[in-house]
Amino acid sequence: MTTHSSPEAPHTALSTGLVWLMAAASGATVANLYYNQPLLGDIGEALGASGSALGLVPMLTQVGYAVGMLFIVPLGDSLERRRVIVTMNMLVALALVGVALAPTLHWMVAASFVVGVTTIIPQLLVPFAAHLAPAAQRGRVVGTVMSGVLIGILLSRTAAGFIGTHLGWRTMFWIAAGLMLALAGVLRFTLPSQPPMASMPYPQLLRSLIHLARTEPVLRLHAVLGALSFGAFSVFWSTLALYLQSLPQKYDAQVAGLFGVVGVAGAAVAPLVGRYADKRGDRRINGAAIVVLLLSFVVMWPLGRWLWGMALGVVLLDLGVQANQISNQTRVYSLRPEARSRLNTLYMVTYFAGGAAGSWLGTFAWTHWGWSGVCASGAALCVVALLALKRGPKGGAAKA
Repeated sequence: MTTHSSPEAPHTALSTGLVWLMAAASGATVANLYYNQPLLGDIGEALGASGSALGLVPMLTQVGYAVGMLFIVPLGDSLERRRVIVTMNMLVALALVGVALAPTLHWMVAASFVVGVTTIIPQLLVPFAAHLAPAAQRGRVVGTVMSGVLIGILLSRTAAGFIGTHLGWRTMFWIAAGLMLALAGVLRFTLPSQPPMASMPYPQLLRSLIHLARTEPVLRLHAVLGALSFGAFSVFWSTLALYLQSLPQKYDAQVAGLFGVVGVAGAAVAPLVGRYADKRGDRRINGAAIVVLLLSFVVMWPLGRWLWGMALGVVLLDLGVQANQISNQTRVYSLRPEARSRLNTLYMVTYFAGGAAGSWLGTFAWTHWGWSGVCASGAALCVVALLALKRGPKGGAAKA
């Protein structure tokens, strides 16, 4: 496989302000994937849709995101990365306008799919930041940018619910479109230019994904750990609203959405985990993170009947998932500097496949065994992750 790789980027281009801008941009863009979830009732009422047909909106958004990660994110290695990021910002703005104007459900589903395909900016920004960062600071930088991603995921539903309730669901997507256009301008003039890291034809670029998957055992291990942890995360979040509604107090969706705010406490520690990853660089961080994730289900199993017990579990849940994710990505990005976008593609496609499987598992467990089944399913995924970590390859030092 012929590549033209360049050495590590000049690290003077990465200031603290730029790192936080990348974190904010990642959070603002990933939120596009989740705005429709708390607004589905209003969207269905406006478009005359319900049930499984309406469920196509969030499903196709996620499918589109997977498609974008697989077929667009690898271009971050073979094209000038800033140009790709700015272009995708403008395209997702157009897709959001399409959602805001949707006159029918079919239009809405199609536009939502395009929103998913074009909302891959965070998966270009994270390897961009990792590439610009000095090796000794890479974990901290990745942790900071990833904290923006998780906070964006957690708060997107809260923001959409508030704006949709007071200003209407279409307004949420108009605001999001304007934000994406403004962000495109900001990123165009603040991100440094980055020459292509691996100049190769697009078909060869995609074929190289198979080569990377076959030849990087550390990548395979951490992709599996990411998939299992995000699967456990999704087991919880896919059933939270159903569980809260089943309690004697009959808590509504707004209460479920507020747990996203609680989870920000776990996401906020991401930069601290990243600093530790820079110093240690070993798999003990993964082990500790997965144990914390397992503990969250142990806590919520008996204490989930009280909101304070659930809140404690949510903080542990998000802390464990985020710490595991940062350790995974820090190690994955250390493997091949010239292939970071493609490594990220393989990692994140596996990661979201685990999330989709976790959502299905959570719903299945809730239907058959209730809250005990949900907590047992999440805990089981954590145990499998610990076993995979123990049996996985011991190597993985950075190859610069």
